[in-house]
Amino acid sequence: MNNQAVMNLSPGPHIRDRWTTRFIMHIVCLALLPATVVGICVNGLKALWIILASCVSAVGTEFVFDKLTHRPDTWKDGSALVTGLMLALTLSPDTPLYCPIIGSIFAILVVKCAFGGLGKNFINPALAARCFLLISFSGAMTRFTVDGVSAATPIAELAAGRAVNITQMFLGASNGVIGSSVLAILIGGLFLWSLDVIHGQICFSVIGGFVLFLGLFGGQGFDPRFLAAHLCGGGVILGAFFMATDYVTSPVSRLGQTVYGVLIGVLGAMFRIFGTAADSFSYSIIIANLLVPLIDTYIISKPYAFRKNAVRLQNGEVKKPFLKRIPKPVIALSLIALISGLALSGVYSITKENIDAQKEKAAWAAYQEVVPDAVEFEAVPAVDDIKGEAYGTDFGRVSIKEAVAGINDNGELAGYAISVTSSEGYDGDVTLSVGIKPDGTVNSIAFTELHETPSKGMLCEEPEFKDQFNGRNVEVFNLLKSGGSTAENEIDGVSGATITSKAVVNAVNAALDCFRNVIKEG
Repeated sequence: MNNQAVMNLSPGPHIRDRWTTRFIMHIVCLALLPATVVGICVNGLKALWIILASCVSAVGTEFVFDKLTHRPDTWKDGSALVTGLMLALTLSPDTPLYCPIIGSIFAILVVKCAFGGLGKNFINPALAARCFLLISFSGAMTRFTVDGVSAATPIAELAAGRAVNITQMFLGASNGVIGSSVLAILIGGLFLWSLDVIHGQICFSVIGGFVLFLGLFGGQGFDPRFLAAHLCGGGVILGAFFMATDYVTSPVSRLGQTVYGVLIGVLGAMFRIFGTAADSFSYSIIIANLLVPLIDTYIISKPYAFRKNAVRLQNGEVKKPFLKRIPKPVIALSLIALISGLALSGVYSITKENIDAQKEKAAWAAYQEVVPDAVEFEAVPAVDDIKGEAYGTDFGRVSIKEAVAGINDNGELAGYAISVTSSEGYDGDVTLSVGIKPDGTVNSIAFTELHETPSKGMLCEEPEFKDQFNGRNVEVFNLLKSGGSTAENEIDGVSGATITSKAVVNAVNAALDCFRNVIKEG
């Protein structure tokens, strides 16, 4: 909670926080925003409609209840909005719209308002609604599709002993509920923890208890991939940071909160390993909610004045531990930066295969362009020993990426396509394919990577420049910066883009040299 407090001369509690319920609920909504945005971006408009239906139903139900029972307008405090939003994030994007509507009405009317409103509910309303929907509409609630085809969730795949993509689960790109992005949830959760809105004893003990039980009884020991896969699925992180930390349904004392968190983690892991339902973390939190009165009865915080460490600290006899002297926002921001870095590397690992495939497709399209008579291409083994290395000393920082032989429909050699990269472009690498006929004549060139300055270096891709190489059979090309070429081996550079023009000419010369001295000789 916020450390700024005021003293009130009234019945206890005498010390009250300056933060209102409405302010805290708005902060929680803000923390849930990253997961909401990711869920909508990944799942599209169907996720947006579910979120809107759930939130509107929750707020509308409390509004109607307040009017009918002549109570104050408690719907304005934001707690109903938080309930609707959290319920929506635990639903599949393929859930029918009647599910979030019925679930929100049940959460607000039955679980919350029927017991006296905010602060008097004995279990988390959003989780109670989700469990109610799972029991009442199990078919609709377990409907997950990919491209219109029914598919299992990652947790169901884990339960069946199949491999899952942990990175996709972490980023929220796998088949799952709307709020399945662990990265987005961690960012929001750590934000709340840094502001002392939620208790670290609960969320971290939930994760600790879950990991410990899985490691001991999961059958695979403390295998990092096994534990990470289970942590990233089934709502563990969402439950730890946003569901289990609900003020009303969690213990008061720090020790009680730790026991409560460990209990949730152990129950969640137990259901995950031995239960029949793969996604059953909600039930573990609800069971722990029911045991909170018992925990608060037997685990009571010692008054501050009787705590030895507090007295010694006030007397200056001891200093705070190093970690407690670091502000929570600093720790949270550091963790978010670390998690974001891991996520970026994960995005790269996910997209690398697609990027490589697109590059290969672009390269083969360029080969077809520079050797148009070819119907198929075969790799040239002679260049295997020089691929990727600096080629020669007369062409700058140039490397040969690949060389293929083009075969026409008569089975005859139509020419060679040599992919070459110059690292001396103005804005980075310049990669192009050079088509060379069997007699050494340059057929044409085609760019596969050119990221130069618009209206300057990018003009090298225009026919006025690149077509100058076509049909010429020379030993080496010479670049004329000022233009006005007359000889067969002279190339007019692009005005204002001498660096890029030189990189292209050097790349073509390296390809010609490779053709004469490596391919032909090899």
